[in-house]
Amino acid sequence: QVQLVESGGGLVQPGGSLRLSCTASGDITIINVMNWYRQAPGKQRELVARITSGISTDYADSVKGRFTIIGDNAKNRAYLQMNSLKPEDTAVYYCNFKVSTFGRGPDDYWGQGTQVTVSS
Repeated sequence: QVQLVESGGGLVQPGGSLRLSCTASGDITIINVMNWYRQAPGKQRELVARITSGISTDYADSVKGRFTIIGDNAKNRAYLQMNSLKPEDTAVYYCNFKVSTFGRGPDDYWGQGTQVTVSS
């Protein structure tokens, strides 16, 4: 069994910064992909950032140049550094890892979600 625990959300003013973290625990062999998604009220969940094999990154156009995903496979952890935050970044943010465990995988695992609110 694998669990993902997120932290770091909160209330921030426009132009401010936040850093989210997501840590996986359990019988993990390797984490192939680390993703951050977000879901705003009334909208579909969208992919914000992805890091593959700890090296290759992809970002949604709306966050390019402002958000940075960092993967630390040694600690089974991912970070999302969010700078120059805008009110439209307000959403619940979820981490999603594709994890291989002993004898199976990769399977999808999700964090519990953390609220990010950007408001003055």
